Amino acid sequence: MKPTSVNPIIPEIFKDTSLSEDEAIHVFRKFKKVLITKGEFLLKPGKKVTDLHFIQQGCLRTYAIDLAGKEHTLQFAIKGWWISDYIALFGKTRTNSVSYIECIKDTTLYKISKTDFDNLCKDIPEISHFHIRNLEGAFASFHKRILENLTLSAKERYLNFIRAYPNIEQNVKNYHIASYLGITTESLSRVRKEIANK
Repeated sequence: MKPTSVNPIIPEIFKDTSLSEDEAIHVFRKFKKVLITKGEFLLKPGKKVTDLHFIQQGCLRTYAIDLAGKEHTLQFAIKGWWISDYIALFGKTRTNSVSYIECIKDTTLYKISKTDFDNLCKDIPEISHFHIRNLEGAFASFHKRILENLTLSAKERYLNFIRAYPNIEQNVKNYHIASYLGITTESLSRVRKEIANK
């Protein structure tokens, strides 16, 4: 499906998905374009979560703060990725956000309510297939990250991080990366020096 003046973003959002022109127009009407500037929050804990967000440009960070005040980065989301508080959105027992979603680079995103998205999945099989593929990929990625945190060294985790998020380091702070990797900023510095000296 090629972009048109009516639905220019739909082929980008639903990559490798075949939709008719009428379907694309219908889908496009369910999305809302949102601009967020660096430092703003898309979501904070305790807020009701109703939407999914596709990132056209920019970078966001999902993180939680423990009782000791320490930040734990759960996800970075860059161009072409989706983001929300998935515990609140998909969980069976919670309806409010448990995490922060912070804009760390000016971002353009397209949001759609879960209700509208669920209805699109019911009405358009290709959207349902796309959603299943996305969920499968996300599930595999989260399992891979858990396994890496349990079995890989800090250096190996860092190398995997920069492969997954190329060119992201110029936009994020060192403690963001360290908290994502589950290490201290001092350990991150040592890893970088070790790599640079090879």
